[in-house]
Amino acid sequence: MTAPSPASPPAPADGDRGRLRRVMLDGEALTRLSPIIEADRAQAVADLEAENRFALPGRDGPYLLRLSIQEGRLAFDVRREDDQPLAAVILALGPFRSLVKDYQLLVESHIKAVEEGREARIQAIDMGRRGLHNEGATLMMQRLAGKIDIDFETARRLFTLVCVLHQRI
Repeated sequence: MTAPSPASPPAPADGDRGRLRRVMLDGEALTRLSPIIEADRAQAVADLEAENRFALPGRDGPYLLRLSIQEGRLAFDVRREDDQPLAAVILALGPFRSLVKDYQLLVESHIKAVEEGREARIQAIDMGRRGLHNEGATLMMQRLAGKIDIDFETARRLFTLVCVLHQRI
């Protein structure tokens, strides 16, 4: 009679092979964020964890992502669910800087418009933010091409997190 073999971990469901299961921002506790930016961060993380397309070529997920800014560069530390490193993708922040700066200006304008109760101005700013997110998503997809496969909505949420991380610098 042979001893039973130890149970191997279950294979990921096909839908989980190309997705993020968890997202963390490194250095999160270093800076207190404004309520609007904190809300953006929380919503982006929740939306990413609920629905995304994120795949490393040749490596099945699901994945855990630690996103940070290190030495002026955007770092994607991609890991397996058991926290074993899979890949590190580093992007220069330069191409994102003007979009991040514009995003910060829009957030400040939004806060001021809310304080003044200017509903039409708030709606205009929200439309501008959506356009800026679309631009940031397109850039994110271009910069990650060949390194990480993402869809447009995942790219939009990642751009939001880049803007949040940039607030911490």
